[in-house]
Amino acid sequence: MGCVLTVNVAVVRTDAWTGRQGRSGIDKRPVEGPVHVGRVGLRGDTICDLTFHGGVDRAVYVFAHEDFSWWSSLLDRDIPPGGFGENLTSVGMDVTGARIGEIWAVGSAVVQVTAPRTPCRVFAGFWDVPDLVARFSRRGTPGAYLRVLTVGEVAAGDPVTVLHRPDHGITVGQVFRAVMTDPDELPALGGITDLLPEDIRHRVQRRLARSAASAGG
Repeated sequence: MGCVLTVNVAVVRTDAWTGRQGRSGIDKRPVEGPVHVGRVGLRGDTICDLTFHGGVDRAVYVFAHEDFSWWSSLLDRDIPPGGFGENLTSVGMDVTGARIGEIWAVGSAVVQVTAPRTPCRVFAGFWDVPDLVARFSRRGTPGAYLRVLTVGEVAAGDPVTVLHRPDHGITVGQVFRAVMTDPDELPALGGITDLLPEDIRHRVQRRLARSAASAGG
């Protein structure tokens, strides 16, 4: 399927753009050698805001290196691996086209695709691009969060192998559109709520409940 280009962990930042939290782990940089992947993330990484980052359902974030070039051209700057705040920079993979619930072997770890990354003001501040959230949403290549099914180690150069691909066809990109730009797509996610993080699952369920109430008159 592809492989890991770099493994990246956080350098904690305390810049003004970190806001009320006062610190952020979005600035991730490549590290050498194998890195332990646990249930809630990579050893040596730091996640400061646990509201929409980290935890079991968002333990690891992967972003495709193929998507770097578009942003580099748009912003006329070099974006190094880890520049999107990703733990794993992949190459040779269609991350946006991965299906929710897809299971990968990465190094000696086994992970499952759970959700797209959604942009926030801290990301915009880190890049110093005020309208980054809107641009990121329009671009629609958000990278994917992973839950860890089997702990292990991962290193640059490790292959990424698809062990299971669900037949429902709902991709990371489709969930991103439903959450960020087209909430009318939320009901289409009703059949995969058990695979989604809790916050997205609740959004889908609320939308379904409203739809059912409207249909009932």
